[in-house]
Amino acid sequence: MNSNTRRPAALQPSRRTLLRSAVAGTAAAGAGLALGPAFPAAAATPEAESTDRPVTPAQALRRLAAGNERWRRQLQEHPHESTALRRRLVLAQHPFAIVLGCVDSRVPPELVFDQGLGDLLTVRSAGEVLDEAVLGSIAYGVLELHVPLVLVLAHQSCGAVAAAVHADETGEPLPAHIQYLADQIRPSIDHGQHGEARVDATVNAHVRRVRGRLAAEPDLAGKVASGELAVVAARYELRDQRVRTLS
Repeated sequence: MNSNTRRPAALQPSRRTLLRSAVAGTAAAGAGLALGPAFPAAAATPEAESTDRPVTPAQALRRLAAGNERWRRQLQEHPHESTALRRRLVLAQHPFAIVLGCVDSRVPPELVFDQGLGDLLTVRSAGEVLDEAVLGSIAYGVLELHVPLVLVLAHQSCGAVAAAVHADETGEPLPAHIQYLADQIRPSIDHGQHGEARVDATVNAHVRRVRGRLAAEPDLAGKVASGELAVVAARYELRDQRVRTLS
């Protein structure tokens, strides 16, 4: 991270109270999960398809896995869009996962995971870059809505990562606030690779770094250590639409 960028502090009790009142009325990452390089092939189980809200990190990850498999096979169910469900959501929301993803128009989380209203708390920034607003949004989901899973979702051919790599290689400044994004991504640049391989490797390195930072946040780390929360890094492939977890 740019040394001039203030390191976000843990949410203080007064800030939690303010956040809670504003919405009233309405981690060694992946601890305890046995994950391979891709979502489990047998994820589409009755449990994963259940309408019950997942309450553990493993259940939440299986639900996402099943949805991604439907998306890949073009067998989407478009769940949780009924009139009755919309009425229930007026009273409260109980999302089962937070997805921190890139703003890229080709990777909308609700479509990629075939989820519906009230299922996902989505936070998006170019290159999954963290700032106070992103951190606060994720903390709200974990601390106030008790979401058990944070999935940091990178993707193939990320333009923000490519811009950061290009700026690092050429020394050319980027326009306005885009430079801020590049500064946050720069520590993840893989200088052992070249060309497109450098961009691709940096996509993976950066999402792992973001995952690590989130899991180490004081307000999240305790929940990760207790197994209540998992913070998982993953990558979406544009070519085959598959989401793979990264160790």
